[in-house]
Formats: sequence, structure tokens, C-alpha cells
Amino acid sequence: MSISAEHTQSISTELLRILLVDDHDLVRQGLRSMLDSHPGWAICGEGATGRQAIELAQQLRPDVVVMDIHMPDMDGLRATQEILAFNPQTEILILTLDETEAVMRAATAAGARGVVMKSDAAHELVSAVAALARHEPFYATKASHIMVQSLAHPLGAAPIEHTRPTKRERDVVILVAEGRSNKEIGAALNISAKTVETHRRNVMHKLGLKSTAELVRYAVRDGLIQP
Repeated sequence: MSISAEHTQSISTELLRILLVDDHDLVRQGLRSMLDSHPGWAICGEGATGRQAIELAQQLRPDVVVMDIHMPDMDGLRATQEILAFNPQTEILILTLDETEAVMRAATAAGARGVVMKSDAAHELVSAVAALARHEPFYATKASHIMVQSLAHPLGAAPIEHTRPTKRERDVVILVAEGRSNKEIGAALNISAKTVETHRRNVMHKLGLKSTAELVRYAVRDGLIQP
């Protein structure tokens, strides 16, 4: 996908410069329509991958980066770290469909100061950008609720069962992390889709995981697949 840097010479330094990064054109169009008409704000560029986010952030020096978390080439969390490494003053707002504690914590650990669920963007995005423009953190309603819950149940607490996944469970994890469906996994391992789901549920129970996204991160962290 292409990247753009629009009107970079004409934008006044008094404007809040916003960089949009999402791998879906329609999503970026929607974000632009919500933000570009706000007085004193200007979209200075758009990107479609994490690497493009870094390149554009270095070139354009935006005040705020609104960035998807899941993108090809490089995800939004690593891009956040890279951007803040060369310009700590940039504020990063993460957009995500993944309503999990792990994502909230990962975004915060990467240096993002705001998280908005894509499902809530229509009514919380402008408030989030306004907060970051004041250098104040912003966690949307769902994100805040997840973070509050995490205080009672800290991420990384001991799994319910202190056993390692079996070889068959690890095989299932690898194929899940590769994006295979239960039916495809069953065909590859010569087991039923229902058995695949049982293995998947059991391994998530053992590891204390709550979503497929957390299962994929486990697979990467444990070296089962390459990131």
C-alpha cells in the first residue's frame, strides 16, 4: 500500500499534526473524516504498516500518531517503541479490536499513552486525541475497565495448571498461530475439528490465556513460530 505526506510545507506549526497508520484504506478514511475537520488539527500523513509509521514519523514529526496495533510488516507496538526512541515527545494512540488485558498492558509498556477500541472510535477518538494533545493519557471506556480488572488479576500470574502443553497441544498452537481454522488443523493432524477445539481450550486453560491473540503471542514468545 502507498504512503502519503500531504501538505507538509503548508501546515502551520500551531496546528496539531496527526499521523494516521492503519493497513485498511477505509479505516484510514474514517479516521481522517473524524479528525481532519476538527479546528486546529491537520492530518500530516498516512501509512499502512509499522515500518511506514516509523519512516513517516521521522520525516513529518507529528504531534500525535493514531495507529492500529495489528499490521503487516511490523505491528503497532514495535513501531511505537521505535518512534518514541527517536522522538519521545510524540504521543501515540493505539487502536485495537483486541479487548484483552494483555494488549492494554503491552500498549502501555511500549510507551503508548492512549488506547481506543475500534468499536468505540466513533465516539471516543476525538476525546482521545484531544487528551494526548494536552499530554494526558487516555484509555477508552472498555480499555479502562480491562485495566481496572487487571489490578485484581495481574497479568503473568501463575497459570491455573502448572503443566506444559503436550506435544499435540503444541502442534495445535503452532497451526492456530499460523492462522489455520479448526477444520484445517484437524485435517493436518488427522483429528476432528472438535478435538482441535478441545486441545485449544485445554492449552489456553493450562497457560492462563484468554484469547487467540494471547495464544499467538505465547507461540512467538516460546519460539514455536517466528514473529
